[in-house]
Amino acid sequence: MGKEQLIVFTRYPEAGKAKTRLIPALGATRAAELHRQMTEKTIAKSRTLNLPISIHFTGGTLAQMQHWLGSDLVYYPQRSGDLGDRLTDAFQIAFDQEAKSAIAIGTDCPELTPEILALAFSNLKTEDVTLGGATDGGYYLIGLNRFVPDVFQNIQWSTEIVFQQTVEIVKRLGLSIAELPTLHDIDRPEDLQYLT
Repeated sequence: MGKEQLIVFTRYPEAGKAKTRLIPALGATRAAELHRQMTEKTIAKSRTLNLPISIHFTGGTLAQMQHWLGSDLVYYPQRSGDLGDRLTDAFQIAFDQEAKSAIAIGTDCPELTPEILALAFSNLKTEDVTLGGATDGGYYLIGLNRFVPDVFQNIQWSTEIVFQQTVEIVKRLGLSIAELPTLHDIDRPEDLQYLT
């Protein structure tokens, strides 16, 4: 696959199953459409780096995902479990393929730019971990230069302390970390003002 790998977590844009926390504000169809647009923009930005991209998806079939985002990408169904389990699995796949560094992102951060992605990969040449915090206390990007599953364990996912807990774990493990700019995720109705 390549020395640097970009992992993108997304889901098939089916009404009622995508961006469910936005449904009260947008309705099921518009929420799914927004998710589709944000995913397509994220993939378009990611392609500018000319790196291997692997899509870890939920919902939909492999054929539906390939029809939607292109057959030139590599697809993996997300494993079951919490976000930590799914991230662990995705990074294990990347490093099993002999990646020297890997970065995972979602598709709900419109402010994420190719420049920030490039900076994240650059950080991993000298640091063990790179982390981009979101204003809601989570993170929009995590990168590792080797497989360290402990980084994803014992985190209270979907809370405002995910970023803080992750930094504490990284430091406790004795790993070096480079932080990226804090950006907005589009998860809840009040986040819609940050759409670009």
